[in-house]
Amino acid sequence: MRAFESYKNMSKYTRKNRKPDLNNLTPDEQLKYEIAEELGLLPDVLKNGWKSLSAKETGKIGGLVRKKKSEMSSAAKNEMQ
Repeated sequence: MRAFESYKNMSKYTRKNRKPDLNNLTPDEQLKYEIAEELGLLPDVLKNGWKSLSAKETGKIGGLVRKKKSEMSSAAKNEMQ
């Protein structure tokens, strides 16, 4: 069996098809889910996965994640001074 055929057969067992464990998320993942919830997109994400979002929605989440990370970094730097 060629490598590509093997990969095609494995696709149904990949991480993409598993439901996320919302109690065991990395801080980055937790932030992404929080922002999706703020935008009202969390029900769609939980039901159909991230692939169900449009490019515009995904970009909005990414932009807000970057903004919040920047704010958290600035706050941490200010606390250290």
